[in-house]
Amino acid sequence: MAQILIVDDDSQLRLSFERLLTEEGHEVRSAGSGEAGIRAVQEAVPDLVVMDVRMPGMDGLQAFQRMREVEPRLQVIIMTAYASTETAIEATKLGAYDYVLKPFDIPDILNLIGQALEAGRVMRDRVTMDAPPDTPDNEALIGRSGAMHEIYKAIGRVAATDATVLIRGESGTGKELVARALYQHSLRNQKPFVVINCVAIPETLLESELFGYEKGAFTGAVNRRVGKIEKANHGTVFLDEIGDMPESIQAKILRLLQEKKIERLGGQGAIPVDVRIIAATNRNLEAAVAEGRFREDLYYRLKVVTLYLPPLRERKEDIGLLAEYFLARFSRDMGMDNPGLTRDAVQFLQAQSWHGNVRELANKLHRAVIFSRGCPVGPDELALAVGERHTDEDRDAEGDPVRAWVRRTLTNHGGGDAFEAIVNTVGKMAVSEALEMTGNNRTRAAKLLGMSRPTLLSRIDKYGLKVGTKVT
Repeated sequence: MAQILIVDDDSQLRLSFERLLTEEGHEVRSAGSGEAGIRAVQEAVPDLVVMDVRMPGMDGLQAFQRMREVEPRLQVIIMTAYASTETAIEATKLGAYDYVLKPFDIPDILNLIGQALEAGRVMRDRVTMDAPPDTPDNEALIGRSGAMHEIYKAIGRVAATDATVLIRGESGTGKELVARALYQHSLRNQKPFVVINCVAIPETLLESELFGYEKGAFTGAVNRRVGKIEKANHGTVFLDEIGDMPESIQAKILRLLQEKKIERLGGQGAIPVDVRIIAATNRNLEAAVAEGRFREDLYYRLKVVTLYLPPLRERKEDIGLLAEYFLARFSRDMGMDNPGLTRDAVQFLQAQSWHGNVRELANKLHRAVIFSRGCPVGPDELALAVGERHTDEDRDAEGDPVRAWVRRTLTNHGGGDAFEAIVNTVGKMAVSEALEMTGNNRTRAAKLLGMSRPTLLSRIDKYGLKVGTKVT
């Protein structure tokens, strides 16, 4: 659940936002003027402010600047009902997350709010290093192996510089966590941190997302749009999966690194931009350069400092620490007591190959917590989570791990409320997965599950799920 402040002199719009966002699981406050909005931020800094530009007295831009004095990393979405977007663009340059034109579509504004909340979370949530299992922090780089200690030392040496950093490693090793740690320990940690996944955005849209566009640059470009790199001015840009970046865009990133300038699509002049670039890839860039798929000059510009994150199979001594950390974290998030791991469970985990690395380990342990029913997590629960058949009962269940788990549950805990417990466990998992797949949007999750929204809300409450925390 996030705390959102609505600032607008239109009482009907504030009421509509309150109803809409409350239904989405957020805590909503509202203010009818810029001055009232500033007081609300001073009293309690929200996760997000959605604010109109034109209001009686202090306008939205003035209020925005005062709010950022209270919390420099405060996420603000600017609204405007006027055809000219110059004021909204100016707000974006000053650090607003984005702007929208009134009237707007409900799904679009909800999507934008979700993105802004995630951006704010990424900037606020500290990435700790080698945290104990009961740490209250959301995320941590865990490990006491020699390789991880080298990573910690490198972060300490490089973070305070403006050097471009290339983070290399297989998928799921924690490259974004390293990038966030570099940002949080840098001199730019009060400025924006913008994450751009080069494969998550379609190639046809990536250039306009990165650099923005001018009105009339292409069909549908009815207004000027500021790109993500320009929004991050004076901050840090994390280019994830840069090895998959199209060659046409590589040239523009090279220009950014060389000249600190960009050009919007359809633009006539260069725009100075001061950002630090951190990039990450799981690709073999040397092979890509040799094959002509990646620019050699960009490759050398990126690798001023290179950090290598080893795969989990090369630091198995860290698996037990990681497992304890994730069990504590997921148990806390689900409002459960930490069931703990048996010694055999740790040995079982260390015997796995973990092609998905830390991300895969976290995902499987989350499932294991769900299936443990509060009992210590052993090899059987882990085998079910990993998707392997581990016992004779598993082999007798026609290779179906869910059937195997049901059979073990009935054998070990039959009678009483066994049926209800099984149904609740599976139901909880189904609701959790639907929320994850829809980015915790409860309206879309209800449609995906084929149930009404009120029914979904009652299930969320029944299962004690925390909407707003990413479910994995």
